[in-house]
Amino acid sequence: MTSAPLAARLTHVAGPLFFPVTAYGPDGGVDLDAFRAHVRAGIDGGAAAVFACCGTGEFHALTPEEFRLVVAAAVEETAGEVPVVAGAGYGTALAIQYAKLAEEAGADGLLAMPPYLVFADQEGLLAHYTALAAATSLETIVYQRDNAVFTPETVVALARTPGVIGLKDGYGDLDLMQRIVSAVRTELPGTDFLYFNGLPTAELTGLAYRGIGVTLYSSAVFAFAPDIALAFHRALDSGDDEFANALLDHFYRPLVELRAKGRGYAVSLVKAAVRLEGHAVGEVRTPLTEPSAAHIEELARIIERGRAVLEKYGQARTAPEKPAA
Repeated sequence: MTSAPLAARLTHVAGPLFFPVTAYGPDGGVDLDAFRAHVRAGIDGGAAAVFACCGTGEFHALTPEEFRLVVAAAVEETAGEVPVVAGAGYGTALAIQYAKLAEEAGADGLLAMPPYLVFADQEGLLAHYTALAAATSLETIVYQRDNAVFTPETVVALARTPGVIGLKDGYGDLDLMQRIVSAVRTELPGTDFLYFNGLPTAELTGLAYRGIGVTLYSSAVFAFAPDIALAFHRALDSGDDEFANALLDHFYRPLVELRAKGRGYAVSLVKAAVRLEGHAVGEVRTPLTEPSAAHIEELARIIERGRAVLEKYGQARTAPEKPAA
């Protein structure tokens, strides 16, 4: 765990937020060495933060002990270079258990994912996240998606909650997000509450979210193509719309359209891409399934086209070379 507050370290970042996959060995168990190598490649590739054991990292598939070991491995590998944020989810009691394990493992913060299965009212959701934030000293980012969608009034209450530093939006309603940003700005002037675009391929909506002031985003692409993800991040920051749109047209849109062809592809397709790049991270755990061979071939072509765009615009490869298989 680093000494600087997480909120301060995430307010202005120079690269994408990295959500590594969790590596499994041939026996199906967690492979910590492969995971550390994957994390190291992301840090060397320019990651601004490591979000371990979150959605892309198959939080749902990990036992508490596996979760603790993977978060600790991320903390050890980053060695304070960038902050480490760990996922926490399920019902309140289990979410608190995972939060405490993350704190013990040395994480800098939590990404609080939606409660398991139930659709709660706003009062119940607020009580859940308030209890989770109070359970540890870790700063908490609340993840809005699926069965955890908030009114602007609830987000104002979350922003007032000690330990809650931001909202990650995976719901994708820009009208709602604009009203949330406006409400927090009005009710809590001067607050440093953070907002994140957390849609599955956030780059596709990056320009739209920036229009309402949301510049931080999670990048699943960074897990397998940090050179493409970092180049796109730079294009957004510099206002290079021509280059950004070229990547959107020839890489990100085709990737999203491929992702839509299979259930669970927001995770399994990313993990397949990490393997294509030479990292032996294993397959996804059930109930997720692997992409078809035809879809993996299409994925390889999409990555190749993305790198062709980098070449066309004179963007040097910034990620490390592929590790030896």
